[in-house]
Amino acid sequence: MLKMENKLNKNGSVLILVVVAMMIMSVFGAGMLAIAYGTRQQAIKQKNETAALLAAEAGYEKAVFWMSQQQDMLTTLYNGSPGTTGTLNFTGADCDYTINFYAFIKARPVYRIVSNGHSGMFNRTVDTLVMQAISGWAMGKCRVPTGSSSTSAVNYVDGEIIDMPLQINKLLGESSDEKDIYIIGNPQFLQPVAMGESRYTTGGSDKYSTVMGLFQQGIYFNQPDSRVVDEATVQSKVNRFRDSTAAAYRFTPTAVASVTNGMPAVHLEFFVDANNIGKVRITNNCTVKGYKQSSDGRTYDFKIVPGSGGANYQRYNIYSYHLMPQNADSTGERVIRQIDQTYVTQSFGGVESQPGGQIFVNGNVIIGSSDPALSGTLNKVKEKITVVATGNIWIANSLEVDGAHNADGKPSGSNQNVLGLISQSVIKVVDPGMSRYSTGGTNNYPGPPTSVPSGTVYVPIGIHQSGSSNVYDRLLPHDMVVEAALTVGGGGWGAENVARGYYGGRREFINGQQDNLILRGAITEACRGVVGITGSDGYLKFYYLDSRLLEGVLPGDFWLQGKYIPAPAGWRDYRN
Repeated sequence: MLKMENKLNKNGSVLILVVVAMMIMSVFGAGMLAIAYGTRQQAIKQKNETAALLAAEAGYEKAVFWMSQQQDMLTTLYNGSPGTTGTLNFTGADCDYTINFYAFIKARPVYRIVSNGHSGMFNRTVDTLVMQAISGWAMGKCRVPTGSSSTSAVNYVDGEIIDMPLQINKLLGESSDEKDIYIIGNPQFLQPVAMGESRYTTGGSDKYSTVMGLFQQGIYFNQPDSRVVDEATVQSKVNRFRDSTAAAYRFTPTAVASVTNGMPAVHLEFFVDANNIGKVRITNNCTVKGYKQSSDGRTYDFKIVPGSGGANYQRYNIYSYHLMPQNADSTGERVIRQIDQTYVTQSFGGVESQPGGQIFVNGNVIIGSSDPALSGTLNKVKEKITVVATGNIWIANSLEVDGAHNADGKPSGSNQNVLGLISQSVIKVVDPGMSRYSTGGTNNYPGPPTSVPSGTVYVPIGIHQSGSSNVYDRLLPHDMVVEAALTVGGGGWGAENVARGYYGGRREFINGQQDNLILRGAITEACRGVVGITGSDGYLKFYYLDSRLLEGVLPGDFWLQGKYIPAPAGWRDYRN
């Protein structure tokens, strides 16, 4: 009996232990299930939130891409064109975005992109302020026109130092197996380089493998092209600039002198007067005597044929000399104005840009003075001003901004004076010898203006040759300095009448010694222009970036990059 009771007690104890163990296991299992469920739910939530953020970022990317395709964003927004809002749908997520104008940073428009991503119960927003990128030297192609449909590569060569951010568009119609930047030796690229083309050939080979070490700040591929090659984009910018310029400073010159190859122009002479006031003398209705070589193989002076998409070129009449109306002062065709009298503001949605000067010329422009009758410092620009011309801009003397400069010669960061030059044709430094060369000969030059039409007078440019009794014996400085942001929509920036073979050839300050072309600013050009032939003719070039231009100080909103980037501290993403 006792044994039976012990056995029953043992069985009861085991049963209790089993029950307790089962309870513990049940609690443990339930806990594990709860943990697993919570982990799964957390993973789902994290996945949904990540999907919402990625959807919002995708909306931002689509908005930025759409902006890069527009000719002019302010005009697009003003016209209420479709595309400023949109949606994207993904598996398990979607987004909606809007694009609006936000403000001006100085004269540079800033836009706001708000993209909302949704996934499950989560909403994430990317709220970004963006603005158009600015390059130091942007070009449609790194080639110079040599004929009606032919171009030649321009090489960066051993010993050159390029201290400007570069942007080179993808070259259409050429083999993708060749680089769109041409390099001989080991030039130094000190700033970032952006290429429109891929790094790789169609077969997948790395065509940049041997030169990657030259790009000290990196090289980036498949970048949006500069829109300087798009005539419609440039025209849209020109139209808005024209319409926002004060009526008193919009000019359509007439060539009043009856001369062969006469071209209408406005002559601008910048100076700082004795009271330290920045001024410009404006002479309307000037006549430029043009000259053109007889065949393509004799010259590098080409511009793009309008409507050809940058594929065709034509010789154009270069500057020989110019005449002005004899009674221009009494008729009001020549006036002196303070630069700040040309000031206007760009305005959008009640928000105004920083004021700046604007002059618009429906025709050609000559810039440079040699007139001692203008009291003060000649060829100095004080204040902020942009000049836009539908024709050529000819530079006929050194042109610098007033104010403080650094030890390296560039305008200091605190210097508030700036000049922008925009041409729908070309911007070129004239050959001062054209008014002196004899008539006829191999080049068949037009000769000096010894006899001019009645009612007009010859306007000297540059510097008179010391010791010469010939008033037409003109020079430009040995160190030709240009401090400006240049935009060339119909060709390239360069110098006229650079020798090609046995033809042409510029007048040098010291006979037999190449002059120096010193640019402190920025360049945007549809193609390259010839500046000089090393060791032969024309200029040796020394180009330096004026970093102030990257801050949007230039009046007129004439940036043409296809890329939009976040403004400083302009990116936010958050839950909502």
